[in-house]
Amino acid sequence: MANVVIVGGHGKIALCLTRLLAQNSYNVISVIRDASQSKDITDLAAKPHVLSLEDTPASTLTTLFSSSQLVYFTAGAGGKGGPERTRTVDYEGAVKVFDAVEGIQGEKPRVILVSAIDARNPDKLDQYPAHYTEEDKKVSQRAHEAIGTYYKWKFEADKNLVARTAFDWTILRPSGLTDGPRTGLVEVGRTHLTPAIARDDVAEVLFHLASRPEARGLTLDLISGKTTIPEALDTAIKRRETDYTD
Repeated sequence: MANVVIVGGHGKIALCLTRLLAQNSYNVISVIRDASQSKDITDLAAKPHVLSLEDTPASTLTTLFSSSQLVYFTAGAGGKGGPERTRTVDYEGAVKVFDAVEGIQGEKPRVILVSAIDARNPDKLDQYPAHYTEEDKKVSQRAHEAIGTYYKWKFEADKNLVARTAFDWTILRPSGLTDGPRTGLVEVGRTHLTPAIARDDVAEVLFHLASRPEARGLTLDLISGKTTIPEALDTAIKRRETDYTD
């Protein structure tokens, strides 16, 4: 089965994703920043790899990724360290991963980036996508007023990845996250900004994307819904509509 690397491996979504992948015979390397987190990874039948994303050069990541078929980027500052750390982890860390993948000689792994729904150009926030309802616009305005820096750097990471052609990639942009139970029911693609979605459901969508290389080049929004995950992905992928807007 495929070799997978998860960057940002100790987050709640990443831990659930690791479990799903390992249970389905994927070989998982989980990149974590603290050795004390290692047992949580080994308990899931995955291999921990300790490094600081902020301090590690891209060349080291190139070596780490060279035998993998898939790299997930699920890392984020999580509001810790202020705006500067959001930039260095959510944006610069993501770009470092993209550069590292691009630096691999020969066949390159696919990249799946976890971003955020409504991550849009901060200079064009009054230019809403055509499918947004009035309620979507209100939700968007409140969110960007509250955590605008977070959205700015998520957008910049998306923008950087969308311009890449040296390897295949997919961007998944979930709505607000909850610790509620898995439902297995979602909406994927050109949808609305609510409702929020359980982290376990996000992890399951990420797991299914591992076997959906035809999702290459798509930015997919994700909310809780009424459609099973495989069916929702099938529909969104066949539609070939990207949710990224510059």
